[in-house]
Amino acid sequence: MQQLFYFFQKNKYFLFFLFLEIIAVALIINNHSFHKSKVISSTNYITGGIYEKYSEVSEYLSLKERNKNLTVENTILKNKLEKLYSFIDSVTITKIIDTLNYNQQYKYINGKIINNSYNKSDNFITINRGSTNGVSSEMAVINNKGLIGITDNVSPKYVRVQSILNSNSKINASFKNSNHFGTLLWNGKDYNIVQLTDIPRQAIFKVGDTIITGGRSTIFPKGIPIGTVANIPEKLSATNTIDIKLFNDMSNLGHIYIITNLNKEEIKTVENKNE
Repeated sequence: MQQLFYFFQKNKYFLFFLFLEIIAVALIINNHSFHKSKVISSTNYITGGIYEKYSEVSEYLSLKERNKNLTVENTILKNKLEKLYSFIDSVTITKIIDTLNYNQQYKYINGKIINNSYNKSDNFITINRGSTNGVSSEMAVINNKGLIGITDNVSPKYVRVQSILNSNSKINASFKNSNHFGTLLWNGKDYNIVQLTDIPRQAIFKVGDTIITGGRSTIFPKGIPIGTVANIPEKLSATNTIDIKLFNDMSNLGHIYIITNLNKEEIKTVENKNE
């Protein structure tokens, strides 16, 4: 306290001068609109910059919650879109409208990957959804970029997914620009590259062509993105194999969607009737 008193005593003339300067500046600003507008503009610029940085930090800290909310919202929209497609088909083909569910064929369930392997010969993924969420085996798993795998082993709260990076994975896939199709496999080498095999000789394709799910199973809807043609064999044979560069980075996966085919059991019953 004595040192503070000594400081004021020693600098009393300078502090008094500074006090008068502040009063003078305040009077100038208050009585001259030009100076007043400049000060207000500068203050707004400074505070605006502070608020902007604060907003950026707040948005960054809330990204996890925002992503979760977006995934839930996208799931709702995908289900509504599927109902709309089914509604249009029912009106166009049969002229009968199912007022309860519009003959919806596919249902989407959102989830998050909590474990992911991609550097083994047989890779699996674990998702935080299970039978209590309506998940069972043999359901498609995708994200906003495309194909990921098929549900394999289910518990009440979790499900294991057989990744497309698995030696046992065999998925029907086709060219987006034609009806020619083949079988999607993985040779166990590059986690960004899978193989499309059994392509007929008459199929016409080029590097960069898009590969999608073929829709010839009860698991995947037709048209789910997979990747693009990475190369073409120098000599075509009766059945060709080409590399497909995946749209997904399989080492960096987060939020996903699980797709259930509501008509799967009925389709299987019809197909296996004479077996």
